[in-house]
Amino acid sequence: MSKLQGNGRWQSKMLLTEHQEQYEGRGETAKKSGHPTPEELTLIRDYVLLPHMMTMVQKGIDDMRNSTGVLKRLYLLSAQVLMNHISRDLYELRRELSRRSIRIVGDEQVDLVVYHRYICRGYEERLGIVREVMRAEISVRLAKYMGEISRLLQEPPPT
Repeated sequence: MSKLQGNGRWQSKMLLTEHQEQYEGRGETAKKSGHPTPEELTLIRDYVLLPHMMTMVQKGIDDMRNSTGVLKRLYLLSAQVLMNHISRDLYELRRELSRRSIRIVGDEQVDLVVYHRYICRGYEERLGIVREVMRAEISVRLAKYMGEISRLLQEPPPT
C-alpha cells in the first residue's frame, strides 16, 4: 500500500464548478454542432453489426435445414427466435437513429477495416471498424442473445 492510498484524499473526485458545467454541456454541444455523442456512435456501431449478425444466423439456419439430426427442429426454432430478437433490435435501432436524424449511407472496405459513412444532423463522417473487432463484438453479442434464449428455455412453464 502506498502513502497515497491510505490517506483518503484520492477517494473523492474534485471538480471546479466551471469544469463541471463544461463536462455536463459537452453532450449538448455535440448535438448542436451535429457531431455525434458517444452514445450515438454506439448506436451507429450497433446498426452496422446487427445486419452482419442476421446474415450469420441466416447462414446457420440454411446449413441446419440441410442437415439430418435428431435435434434439427429444436435448433431451427431456437435460431429463428434468435433471428426474431435481432430483427426486433434492428427495427428499434433504425427508429432511434431516425429520431436523432442520423443516417448511415454507405460502406467500403479498405484492407482489414470496414468504413461506414454516416450523416449526423448535417455532419458527415466515417466510422471505421477493424474486421477482427467486428467478429469479436458479434460473438459477444450472439452469446448475449443466446443467453437470453437459454434463460427462456430454463424457465418453468406457467401453472
